[in-house]
Amino acid sequence: MSENRKPALLYALSALVLLEGACVAAAAIYLAVEIVAAPTASYGTAIALAVVVAIAAVALVLLALGVVRGRPWIRGATVCVAVLQLLVAYSILITKEPVLGWVLAVPAVALLVLVFTPPVLRETVRPSRDDDDSRTL
Repeated sequence: MSENRKPALLYALSALVLLEGACVAAAAIYLAVEIVAAPTASYGTAIALAVVVAIAAVALVLLALGVVRGRPWIRGATVCVAVLQLLVAYSILITKEPVLGWVLAVPAVALLVLVFTPPVLRETVRPSRDDDDSRTL
C-alpha cells in the first residue's frame, strides 16, 4: 500500500455523510415544493425551515469533502451531526411509529463508529510541528 493512499473507512465515512447530505437536500426540496403546493399557516416560518434545511444539506456535503481530504476538524463536526441525529431519532423512537427513528439512529451510530476507527483517526490528525511527515493522535 502506498504512503498517499487513504483508508477505505475514510471513504465509507465520506459516502455516509454524503448520503445523509443528499437525503437532507431531498427534504429541503420537498419543503420548498410544499410551500407552493400546500396552504400553510405561516409562509415566513415555512420558508425559514426550508432555508435552514438547505443550509444543513450544503454543510453535510462540505463535511463529506472534508472527510475525503482527511481534515482534522471533521471529527468534531461528525460527532456533532451524529449526536444531533441520535437526539432526533430518540424523539421519534418513543412514538407509536418508530420506523423513521431507526432510519436515523442506525446511520448516526455508524458515523460514530467510523469516525473513531484507528485508520480514520490516523488520517485526520494534524501533522506534528516537529516533524512534518509524522502524524500523532
